[in-house]
Amino acid sequence: MPESIIKKYYDGLKANKIIGTKCKKCGAYTFPPTTACEKCGSFDIDWVEMSGKGKMLFVSHNVAPGPNPRLTPLAPWAYGHIELEEGVFVQAIITNVATDPVTLRSCYEKGPVDVVADIKEIGGLPYLAFKTT
Repeated sequence: MPESIIKKYYDGLKANKIIGTKCKKCGAYTFPPTTACEKCGSFDIDWVEMSGKGKMLFVSHNVAPGPNPRLTPLAPWAYGHIELEEGVFVQAIITNVATDPVTLRSCYEKGPVDVVADIKEIGGLPYLAFKTT
């Protein structure tokens, strides 16, 4: 039986690793991981550990109420659009950015802000978040 992509992803988070795939044909990274390359469609891929480093391109605040009840204890949270070093884009909670207008505006004014992965857990399930450096 093939290995579960979802299990591998969450097992990686539990081990404080971000798991993606890299295409053997074109070299593109895919995250979150899937069974095929997002760029060329090849199924010839390798599992890789992503760097967890990137640039936050913009940040906003969460919607109320949160999209999933298990996230309610986190509210309010900042939500960022991040480009990882590997060239893929991720949307994630930003753990160390306040949601007040002054703080959010300062992030916009700084331009792209360096971030690193900040893997957290809630309700026994790990989730990928980031923090500014």
